[in-house]
Amino acid sequence: MAKRTIIDLFEESVAKYGEKTFLLEKLDKQFEPTTYAAVKVEALRIGAGLAAMGVTPKQTVSILAEGCNNWIISELGLLYAGAISVPLSIKLEESNDLLFRLRHADVSTIFVSKYQLPKIRKIKDQLPLIERIIVFQNDVALEEKEMTLDAVKLMGDEHLAAHREEFLAISAALQNDDYATITYTSGTTADPKGVVLTHRNYTANVEQALTRISIPSTYRTLIILPLDHCFAHVCGFYIMIACGAAVATTQIGSTPMGTLKNIPINIREVKPHFLLSVPAIAKNFRKNIESSIKSKGAFTEKLFKFALKVSYEYNQDGYSKGRGWRCILKPLVALFDKILYSKVRQGFGGCLEFFVGGGALLDSELQRFFYAVGMPMYQGYGLSEATPIISTNSIGEKNHRFGSSGKLIQPLEIKILDDEGRELPVGEKGEIVIKGENVMAGYWKNPSATAETVKDGWLYTGDMGYMAPDGFLYVLGRFKSLLISSDGEKYSPEGMEEAMVDKSPYIDQIMIYNNQNPYTIAVVVPNGDALKEAVATAEDKAKAAADILHAEVEKYRTGGVFADEFPDRWLPAALAIVDEHFTEQNGLVNSTMKVVRNKVENYFKSRIDYAYTAEGKMLHNEQNLASLKKWVEK
Repeated sequence: MAKRTIIDLFEESVAKYGEKTFLLEKLDKQFEPTTYAAVKVEALRIGAGLAAMGVTPKQTVSILAEGCNNWIISELGLLYAGAISVPLSIKLEESNDLLFRLRHADVSTIFVSKYQLPKIRKIKDQLPLIERIIVFQNDVALEEKEMTLDAVKLMGDEHLAAHREEFLAISAALQNDDYATITYTSGTTADPKGVVLTHRNYTANVEQALTRISIPSTYRTLIILPLDHCFAHVCGFYIMIACGAAVATTQIGSTPMGTLKNIPINIREVKPHFLLSVPAIAKNFRKNIESSIKSKGAFTEKLFKFALKVSYEYNQDGYSKGRGWRCILKPLVALFDKILYSKVRQGFGGCLEFFVGGGALLDSELQRFFYAVGMPMYQGYGLSEATPIISTNSIGEKNHRFGSSGKLIQPLEIKILDDEGRELPVGEKGEIVIKGENVMAGYWKNPSATAETVKDGWLYTGDMGYMAPDGFLYVLGRFKSLLISSDGEKYSPEGMEEAMVDKSPYIDQIMIYNNQNPYTIAVVVPNGDALKEAVATAEDKAKAAADILHAEVEKYRTGGVFADEFPDRWLPAALAIVDEHFTEQNGLVNSTMKVVRNKVENYFKSRIDYAYTAEGKMLHNEQNLASLKKWVEK
């Protein structure tokens, strides 16, 4: 197998596209370009600066910053120095979340933006291994162990002047199996796991992805997702590097909300040819489009709704577009495109060809909407352990079908297995298991979890799905119990469930649920006897009981007695209080008394759906109170 590291990939493109624009960044009035050749110069300066300070190959170096030129160039720089990147999410607000990752990965050096610096300053006394904190911006009063990126570059200049060949030999010596990144999962029942991806994992996944999607060197993208995830790495900039295309990053605001507000403005300025998206962003884009249409008046709104209806009928599932009698709708769809949809696309810069949908599975209705307006959102499937791409929908009517996760990247082997590990035929549902050069090296310092997940080179995804006869992969949900929020973040609820049952005298059983929803809910089975006793003197016993259960969950929020045990964002925002236990008799627990999640979800489907309505989110809703009356008024 030929050697092809990330540095090899980058150097090939610099040789081919040196004077072309690679990065676009807006620090002041407009987006300024930086060429491939100029990026290489800056990456070498940073890498050499790290080497001059004593960073050696295989050491771990973290990046905690908003997306910007410096983020991408610093990662290339540390890879030139032979180091391993440990990208951290700026969403990590809890000190213990950052502490665990930085300690677990043995990080000695961290690149940080001035906006994220306070988080590191708060915990640096608890991080004896941290030797240097490199701040991207210059307008910061530095403290102990801190230095600016510019200072690192100056050290790099001196090092290159004296030891250029010696330094370049470091990256030339990198091999396919050398570690490139350690990316931490969002959290499991125990601690987060560090997914170790090699240089070849990345370059292989780039090559595989390009068998499904084509990126001309004239294309631009604007990265609106955090750069720490491998989805943004591969689809956001490594694929772009391979194709000689341009990458813009969202203008950083003084607050996270300020950055969010810059996204629509930046899209119009950059005029991207494609965007990376997750369901939460897709929903916001649609909401903004519909608000804009509504503001044009009742006639335009009615016309737009009619146009969508006609387009949906014509497009069908994308794969079957214009089939049969529907061909007669083609001129009408073309008219709507000219008078309505083209105006919508202007709001996205006018050049947008498609979105790439990652994270959780995008609702088919949303896919139909964006396809109708001429900006298809091609859903893909993957996970960090697969670097991340496994399959994707793409351009061309035979290459996409709404509701599917698209066709497999090539080359990649796939098996669908039953509970006993037997391979199932096409069309039958089971666990998705894959094998290819994009399968991770393992979990950092976690051989037992690695052995459970990767067996004989096969990655056991924990996701349920099936292959259709026409080659489309359908991902149906998780065998594992992970919660998945609307922005694609994942979290295991089992530790939370155990804690709530163990610590509360009022909760007998609980199942916490989130499957690509805006908030998490909990199906709660109360301890009827304890509640009955607690509300014996209450005027409205059911309402008092509901308040007690709510207070038990609230103990885990910031300020509560069990605060910091679990991230606030994953705690239930609504309770579905039910009137019967999970038992073997109703099939909701197995013989070892473990809750069978998918059966609970099906059994209480109407209650779960209700909890996602405005009325059902309210604690004192009629269904909760009806259930509680059975417990406390028996």
